[in-house]
Amino acid sequence: MSNKKQYLTPAQIKAEIEKCLGCPNKPCMKACPVGCSPQEFIGLAKEKKYKEAVEAIMNRNPMGETCGLICPDKFCMSACLRKNLDSAINIPKVQATLMKNYRTFAEKKRKEINDNGNKIAVIGAGPAGLAAAKELAQNGYMTDIFEAKDHIGGALQYIPEERLPHEALNADCDRILSSPLISLQLNHKIENPQELLEQGYSGVIIAYGEQHAIRLNIAGEEFSTCYKDYLSHPEKYKAAQNIAIIGGGNVAVDCALTAKSNGAQNIEIFVRRRLTDMKISRQEFQELFEKEINITALTSPEKIEKNEKLSLYVHRNHIVENKAVPLPDTTIELKGLDLIITAIGSRADRVTEGEKIILAGDCKEGSSTLVEALASGQKAAQELINDIKKEDN
Repeated sequence: MSNKKQYLTPAQIKAEIEKCLGCPNKPCMKACPVGCSPQEFIGLAKEKKYKEAVEAIMNRNPMGETCGLICPDKFCMSACLRKNLDSAINIPKVQATLMKNYRTFAEKKRKEINDNGNKIAVIGAGPAGLAAAKELAQNGYMTDIFEAKDHIGGALQYIPEERLPHEALNADCDRILSSPLISLQLNHKIENPQELLEQGYSGVIIAYGEQHAIRLNIAGEEFSTCYKDYLSHPEKYKAAQNIAIIGGGNVAVDCALTAKSNGAQNIEIFVRRRLTDMKISRQEFQELFEKEINITALTSPEKIEKNEKLSLYVHRNHIVENKAVPLPDTTIELKGLDLIITAIGSRADRVTEGEKIILAGDCKEGSSTLVEALASGQKAAQELINDIKKEDN
């Protein structure tokens, strides 16, 4: 079931769209990585042209509802000029609510797109791969998506239901995959992208994200649990009441909120740097506060020990020349932990671009937001299309 708090009520969405000033220079659109225009779709919604508003979103953003649910406030909201008067329009929630309420009315018969004779391989069915596939299909390219796992969505699958309802993610993915020019092959790992070119593909886009969790490299790390395992199977850890989470980004927040939903009583996030350095939104800070989840900043782990329960040894840091430096003689032992979750990021296998092989998403840019991953996929698709057209000419 969708979390109603993720969407606006009729009164709330009316209040939000009425705030729009209709800025002719569209600062909100310029701030959006995929070039979606809030000024346009909010203006249409004001006129009660909801079908057209949803179409305006979908024309630029292949995952409009998902993006609206989890997009941070640093893009369109940060650029919204209304914030100089009172507060920025909550553009992401307006977008998500329009998509949820009016998507089906805007789904129209697709115009036929002719196959142009070129076939592209996309490796990875996460946001960047899906965005690339949609961009390619819209330009007449038959596209095969190869996904090593048994499901699509990439890192989006780790986001808890209360932040990203599965029905929203599934609706966005289903629309992309409904194109007759896109096919999906699950449980199909590609070891050598070059071989795909030899098999007749006109180009390859690699968008498999960051597959490997970054290690802490401390003694006793084997007693901790990786965020990927925790978020994939939180039910395995339902008995854990006292939980420490190491990390300061969105994934750490996801782990904390999932732990709270899972019944944990005491949850503490340990962040190496300052609170102001955490790359999370104001809404996420608010959620942590409301759910009484503690954040301890300027703190790093030293080692983990296991007896009847887990002990986490940490030391304090201070910032010197913008680096977190350990403070001497500050190590303490935190006893009685049931679970320690590591959520400090991930990394991708090294792979280099080559002729007709282009990288997209996190495996190229590093960890990014959903909308940035979508933009990267679209950009990679256009780059490949231009390369193919140059060769054809």
